Amino acid sequence: MTSEKLLVEAVVSEMFGQNAFIVRLEGRKDGVIVDPGFESDKIIERVQELGLTPAAILNTHGHADHIAGNAAIKERWPDCPLVIGAEDAYKLTDANANLSQGFGFGLISPPADVLVKDGQQYTAAGIVWEVLGTPGHSCGHVVYLWKGGTPWVALVGDVLFRGSVGRSDFADSDPRQLTDSIRGKLYALPEDSEVFPGHGEATTIGDEKRFNPFVPA
Repeated sequence: MTSEKLLVEAVVSEMFGQNAFIVRLEGRKDGVIVDPGFESDKIIERVQELGLTPAAILNTHGHADHIAGNAAIKERWPDCPLVIGAEDAYKLTDANANLSQGFGFGLISPPADVLVKDGQQYTAAGIVWEVLGTPGHSCGHVVYLWKGGTPWVALVGDVLFRGSVGRSDFADSDPRQLTDSIRGKLYALPEDSEVFPGHGEATTIGDEKRFNPFVPA
């Protein structure tokens, strides 16, 4: 089986230090945008510099800092489908649920085009993503896992960070679910799997199993 190379590039929104990702297979001119945040102009500019056509917008969950750029990306590329976990889809169009109302700006996103659930696959730009349901930070949080080459790549949103974990004190959060998602879904991956979180630096499953003080393996 031929191993492909997945290229992952972060575009950081300074307001919340949130990572949006531009992801593509080496040699292709299409890709996906994951969790576009507040500085959508930076994302659009970088996509254009790379000469890419977005094939999908993937949201790991529906909190404002991860969906703020959805509208601008959809305006620029109207045919680009918006993908999110089924149980978090309502947050896209509910400013209270996506937490933006609490910050005083009442942000909403276009509604989802595609709803995904645990165990499904979603393919865009030649990239086959396995969807892992990972509730805890939010009720419908999902992780997008690529297993097309070595190492595997996981876009984990706000579930697992380098040396830390996502918050679990929101209305639809659950700290036990968060721990179960990390141990049951993420720590079950190969230790060399690359982890790209919604905030902070990339890490690996092996490093988090050994060194993360919040969820010991």
